[in-house]
Amino acid sequence: MTEWEVKRNELLSKKVIEGLRSRNMEGFFVNTKEEALAKMLELIPEGSSIGWGGTMSIAAIGGFEAIHNGNFRLFDRDAVKTKEEKEKVYRDIFFADYFLTSANAITEDGILVNIDGNANRVSAIAFGPAHVIVVAGMNKIVKSEEDALHRAKNIAAPINAQRFGLETPCAKTGACYDCKSHDTICCQTLITRYSKHDDRIKVILVNENLGF
Repeated sequence: MTEWEVKRNELLSKKVIEGLRSRNMEGFFVNTKEEALAKMLELIPEGSSIGWGGTMSIAAIGGFEAIHNGNFRLFDRDAVKTKEEKEKVYRDIFFADYFLTSANAITEDGILVNIDGNANRVSAIAFGPAHVIVVAGMNKIVKSEEDALHRAKNIAAPINAQRFGLETPCAKTGACYDCKSHDTICCQTLITRYSKHDDRIKVILVNENLGF
């Protein structure tokens, strides 16, 4: 990333954070993955219970290693083997103190947009865990809600479908077909335009490209 891109992101982040504030969400801006990890851990008191959705951004900053090595109670879907155990973890996450996630896109005025297949991620963002921490690279910032939906469907969804080895049209072509395939991961769309609950959603913007 050039020095001009870094500067542009620093300036743009101020607008995004102001937009988040107007929607009763708190935003932070950091320059590196290491700073993002430090900020995330700073926001989570020791002893807290933590769950998460599928998120490459949390993985990219070393978030999973950190919480596994920390003094936390984890609802870890990857630590169980059966479908029944995994479904129980998904439900247990609704009682977690903290939910860790990213966003498929964030508008310049602070709207979060997420598309999901199983809906465990979008439902936890909308309701359940007491606190939600969103870690997102500045590559996720777009101009408008329309742009955010376009990004979620045409960039994030095809890449994730390929990552999961799914048999969807977008996995085969890289473009959204608005399909009704059984494998579709575009089952539920969540647009978070305001947080009803004070101090619940916090967004860490990172001056790097993270996730899809």
